[in-house]
Amino acid sequence: MITLDEGNVLLKPSHRRTLMSRLKRAIRLGDRLGKFVLKISLKRSGRHVEMSAKVSDRFGAFDCRTRQMTLEDAFHAITKMVFRQIHEHALRRAVLATAM
Repeated sequence: MITLDEGNVLLKPSHRRTLMSRLKRAIRLGDRLGKFVLKISLKRSGRHVEMSAKVSDRFGAFDCRTRQMTLEDAFHAITKMVFRQIHEHALRRAVLATAM
């Protein structure tokens, strides 16, 4: 399940499509892990965009947060952080599967 809280940031439909396309690999991997929940919140303060993601799956939960000058930079940074953490959970699952 994916939830997007835009806060005080106005997102165009093209921005939403961009975010979803960048998160596609992470979402697919998270669905394979099971019990995948992703909550993204956006907030603009001054010229900066603050973006945070709360992710939980069967192997744990984690938070990612970034503050960037542009929306595109925030998208890039948060998707990179989310995918890296989900990939580590997937590796942990693989290790547990081979240990059994």
